[in-house]
Amino acid sequence: MAPLPTPSEQPDDTPEAYVGLDAGHAERLARERGWTTVRSLPPGSIITMEFLEGRLNFEVKDDTVIRCWKG
Repeated sequence: MAPLPTPSEQPDDTPEAYVGLDAGHAERLARERGWTTVRSLPPGSIITMEFLEGRLNFEVKDDTVIRCWKG
């Protein structure tokens, strides 16, 4: 039987801390804090709802993070 995959670690971080930041700065900060995937989306984007460990999502309007969530 094949071993179970080990999920990637997720940083102990607060998504709300990114709200209000410039999108570029927020992405650099998230990567420095250990997020493996950072995704920037315009408001109202249609996305799949699968949860991906280690991913941080930004909703960005006028180059500012207006919402942030894990997965």
